[in-house]
Amino acid sequence: MSAQCEVTAKRAAAAPMSVFERYLSLWVALCIVAGIGFGQLFPGLFQAIGRLEVAQVNLPVGLLIWVMIIPMLLKVDFSALGQVRAHVRGIGVTLFVNWLVKPFSMALLAWFFIRHLFAPLLPAEQIDSYIAGLILLAAAPCTAMVFVWSRLTGGDPLFTLTQVALNDTIMVFAFAPLVGFLLGLSAIHVPWATLLISVGLYIVLPVILAQFWRRHLLARGQAAFDATLERIGPWSIAALLATLVLLFAFQGEAILRQPLVIALLAVPILVQVFFNSGLAYLLNRALGEKHEVAGPSALIGASNFFELAVATAISLFGFQSGAALATVVGVLIEVPVMLLVVRVVNATRPWYERR
Repeated sequence: MSAQCEVTAKRAAAAPMSVFERYLSLWVALCIVAGIGFGQLFPGLFQAIGRLEVAQVNLPVGLLIWVMIIPMLLKVDFSALGQVRAHVRGIGVTLFVNWLVKPFSMALLAWFFIRHLFAPLLPAEQIDSYIAGLILLAAAPCTAMVFVWSRLTGGDPLFTLTQVALNDTIMVFAFAPLVGFLLGLSAIHVPWATLLISVGLYIVLPVILAQFWRRHLLARGQAAFDATLERIGPWSIAALLATLVLLFAFQGEAILRQPLVIALLAVPILVQVFFNSGLAYLLNRALGEKHEVAGPSALIGASNFFELAVATAISLFGFQSGAALATVVGVLIEVPVMLLVVRVVNATRPWYERR
């Protein structure tokens, strides 16, 4: 193991959950209220913002997404890929859940709940868009918050770092084909040109820029790298919250007409989180993996890269789409639900290790 990889893993394990992260659901709820209120008070302003587009990419949102994503990708150490063999069972389970179970199970849950069970309670013209948003939410594994979940479960930091690096590498190549396949399977039109532009803008370029910036900072020393991470960390959360205010300013009219929509969209998200985290946890136990690997594996298997999902949904379907709203519901429930999974993982540790 490289010295830098070891330092990165230890620091990721020691990083506390910030106030913004711990109360993310509260900030999202406040953004919902603020966005709806501003949208009703200043409709002309937000319509003007919505028209600032180039090749279906909204320029203000594109800038906010970069500010949101790049600080998170700066924490990813791709040198950890050399440690894959050290945790091959746990990594195999997480890859199976992340890429072969979660996106397909979400497509199935969306079909069952949104297209059938809840369809009479939802606007018919937005059903396909809601399903698309749920698929986008499940198609990319979480990148940043899993370091927090791993620490809270006493997880192996090197396993977490390796898994995140591997997932980000796979995401560069697999995200667009996977989303396109599942949208097509759900009989939803796939705007391939916009999808590929989104992948380039919100995955490939940010990864490249973040890694160049990371190398530059580390060349100046670990202290410079840590100071930069601490300074730019709040930018990421602020950009996310600003994006949500914009989104809800556009979505406000639809939400006021049907406030039940957010609760209905939360149902398939909750089911898939509990199903996938439980599946990863039990598979690791069946394969004889240690609890400090099974814990973060379960949480990586269940959590989502919601920043990427929000950005892609806005690019593909627009601010006012059901897809954008569905991805934001994922942001709303991410922290409380994942903290509940953390509690379950920690509470069942004696059972897990009794064999």
